[in-house]
Order: sequence, then structure tokens, then C-alpha cells
Amino acid sequence: MTPLALTTLLLTIAFALVFNLANGWNDAANAVATVVSTRVLSPAKAVIFGAVLNFVGALFSSAVARTVGLDIASAEVLKAQGGGIFLAAVMTAPIWITWCSRRGLPNSCSHALLGALIGAVIAASGFGLHGLKMDGIAKIVFGVMVCPVAGFVAGNLLARLVTVIARGMRPSRATAVFGRLQLLSAGAMAFAHGTGDGQKAMGIISGALLAAGLTHPAIGQDFTIPFWVRIVCAIAMACGTSLGGWHVMRTLGSRLVHLRTYQGFSAETAAATTILINTLGGIPISTTHSITGAIMGVGAANGIKAVRWGVGRKIVFAWIVTFPICIVAGALVLVLLRAIGIH
Repeated sequence: MTPLALTTLLLTIAFALVFNLANGWNDAANAVATVVSTRVLSPAKAVIFGAVLNFVGALFSSAVARTVGLDIASAEVLKAQGGGIFLAAVMTAPIWITWCSRRGLPNSCSHALLGALIGAVIAASGFGLHGLKMDGIAKIVFGVMVCPVAGFVAGNLLARLVTVIARGMRPSRATAVFGRLQLLSAGAMAFAHGTGDGQKAMGIISGALLAAGLTHPAIGQDFTIPFWVRIVCAIAMACGTSLGGWHVMRTLGSRLVHLRTYQGFSAETAAATTILINTLGGIPISTTHSITGAIMGVGAANGIKAVRWGVGRKIVFAWIVTFPICIVAGALVLVLLRAIGIH
């Protein structure tokens, strides 16, 4: 390996860990906002709770990592410029994530990274689409279209079902019961977040190692994630989660919908189920889309006016612009890296 190739690889690993740190920072709110807003846990305890389960979840499954590392760019493009492509993606995404997080916008870390990766592949292909693998792109499009709608529908239906089941309970009794249940649902949400989003940086690093020729497919397999990659990515995500993400937490936990314990339980259960089903199928969906859709669905179960749609519009705006901005930015960053001799 040449010194330049080694430098590119080391930079890719470093920025991938920064991405996971930023991901944990931004998406900590996705896992624990509802359990904080319903006062089941204090913010400090909720963040520690989420960090531990994010770490555990990040070590589970590898289907999404394969999609990110192998199923978006063609083998020819990865062989020629894989290191630069992955580096451009992980340099671009944390900037957009941090900008949105500081403004309280729960944007999609997944879409920021995937958009930047797609843009870098397009630039590496001479600004054509032939370097993209349509199977991987189809998985991304499916996740974009399905996860917010699935979260909304599942959250709405579950909230209605829980309301019927708990109709005869005294309010104090219902609050106590669903407060305990919400610990389980919040744990499931944090685990699901680690499982889905933790794999994206693993896919980037493993893809870069494969492109550099440092790892090789095992017999009967075509993608390998070294154990040390799993560990360092899980640690980075847990550290990011422990830093909080308080502005986003406030947006999701109180500004969008004022949640009660049964609503928090319904939203987290619906979102965690949506995330895990798609993650196990290798579909890199957005945790933010899933939980925000679920929270809005839960709120809408009490009537349209229960949801602050003005806040929802700001969140939707961040979703809409993330892909095009990060695609363009990812392409530009790759061009800049080429200009200074990194590829």
C-alpha cells in the first residue's frame, strides 16, 4: 500500500468515527426524547440508558453495513476510487448533521451519509449514473418512502389500541403501568437505533478496507466486517449518545407533540419495530424518520390539532433538502480531494 492510500484509509476511518459520534449526538434524542418528555427518566439517566443500548445494538446484525459498503457503488468504481469515495462521504455528512442539530432540526443522519456517498460515486463516474448499483439505490428509495409512513400508521394504530385496552384504568394507574412499559420501549428504540445506524459507519470502514486490499471476502461471502471495526464504531456511537443532543430532544419530546406515558410507549414501540424489520432486511432507513412519523401518528390519534404541524413542516423541510444538498456536497468534496491528490 502506498503512503497516499494509507493516508486516505486512515482519514476515512477517522471521519467514519466522527460520523458515528455525530450520529449518536443527533439521534440520542430519537431514542430517549419520549421517555424524558413523559418524565419516566431524567435526561441524564435517559442518555446513559440510551448510550449503553446503542452500543449493544451496534454489535448486532450486518445487513445494512453490506448495503452501504458494497451495494451502492459498482465494483469497478470501488476498485479504482473506493478510498476517495468513502472519505468524501464521511467528510460531508457530519457537517450537515451538526448544522441541523445545532438548530434543533432532527434531520436524517442516514440520508446525509447515503446522499454524500451517492454524490461521491456520481463524481467518481464522471458525473454519470453508471457507477451506481440500482439494487442498493432501490433499497434506499424504499426506506425513504416507507419508514415515515410506516412509523405514522403503526404509532397511530398502537395508540388507539392502547387507549381501548387502558380505558378502564385510573389515570394514576395507567401512568405507572405505561411508565414501566416505556422503559422497555425506550430500550428497544435505543437498541434499534444502534443496530440500524451503527452499521453505516461499519459499512464505510469495511468498504474502504476492502477497496484498499486489506481484507478479502471469506469463502461463500463477499463482505467482511472485522471485529475491531464493530467495537470502535459501537464505542463512537455510545460516546456521541452520551453527549446528549438536547436541542433535538426538546423538539421531538415536547414541541412536536405533548406526550403522555402511553403515547411515548406507543411511539417508541412502533418506531423500533419499523427500524428492526427494515434493518434485518438490509434496508438503511432513517431512525429520525421512523420515530418522528410515529410521534406524529400517536399525536394524530387524539385529533389533528394535537400535533404541532408547524414544527412538523420544519422537520419535513430538513428531510427534503438533506438528500440533494448532501449529494451535491459529496460530489464537490470528492472533486476537491482529487484536486489535492487524494483518491
